Amino acid sequence: MNFADFHFAEPGWLWLAIVGPVLLLVLYRHAAGARRQQLARLASPHFVGPLTASHSPARRWLKEWLILLAFVFAGLALARPQWGSLPGGNTWLGEDVVFVVDCSQSMTANDILPSRLQRAKYSILDFVRQQSHGRVGLVAFAGSAFIQCPLTFDLDAFEETLQALDEKTIPIPGTDIGRALDEAYHAMDKNNRRKLVVLATDGEDLEKSGVEAAKQLATNGVVVFTVGVGTPAGKEIQIVNAAGQRELVRDAKGEIVRSRLDETTLREIAQATGGSYFPLGTLGEGLQQVGSAIHTLEVTANRHESTKSGVDRYYFPIALFLALLVAESLIGTRRNPVRAAS
Repeated sequence: MNFADFHFAEPGWLWLAIVGPVLLLVLYRHAAGARRQQLARLASPHFVGPLTASHSPARRWLKEWLILLAFVFAGLALARPQWGSLPGGNTWLGEDVVFVVDCSQSMTANDILPSRLQRAKYSILDFVRQQSHGRVGLVAFAGSAFIQCPLTFDLDAFEETLQALDEKTIPIPGTDIGRALDEAYHAMDKNNRRKLVVLATDGEDLEKSGVEAAKQLATNGVVVFTVGVGTPAGKEIQIVNAAGQRELVRDAKGEIVRSRLDETTLREIAQATGGSYFPLGTLGEGLQQVGSAIHTLEVTANRHESTKSGVDRYYFPIALFLALLVAESLIGTRRNPVRAAS
């Protein structure tokens, strides 16, 4: 039998194989002392010998040690010993992706039709329907950030949540990319080897925290792909006033605010995590490039190659565990009648 690569798949259960027998041994010693005290109360010392003549201390000792060994093998079985390997074949493991979408007022600009936010939503939906093979999650942000959809395989639920996003989803004004990236990390499965974020925004990081947050996430294995939504030339931002009329946003000096795509910041965020920056484009081609980049990462990491998995051998200690329990139940604590009579 090939014992190559012997290991335990659940080593946390090994404590039962060590601590269990020790505690049981202490319990046995305590029980033995209690039996002696009970006998001393029931009969005089010179009657104890005749009363216990048929009892075999050796048989009781053997039964106790069989139970102790059974606990050892029970712990080993729960720890799932494995050795050898089985080919897993070519498997598509997929990637979990958290989409981070800017819902600030600047995303209502229509330098990309019908608007920056709507074009980003359409492009993400196309990406998820055509290229996603793992779980997807969604974080919306403006001056704050919140998880809108935890990681899920339910694409219908994800789509419904994404479609509901608008500039009112996050009531706190502003654009805090750093907080958005932190929230995306909270939405991730920390056990994943690689963690992917797709950040869709015009890049106007008003809090100037995005690059530093990206550097911190890079130390935790997070790769951020940034998608620039809008154009460098930019566009004026329109809002609906209290009278229900559309008007242009103006700054404190009364000048019309023109929102422009900040590609420099988005490139720095992507580069800090080993990701890439792509402009979204008028038809969402930037998300298609993100899909190609993720595919390249998977191939580089041999995600498509034949994999091998350890072979569970827990049935060996299970068999010994059962055999010991059966043997213990078949052994009595009385001596052989002939020996007892002699």
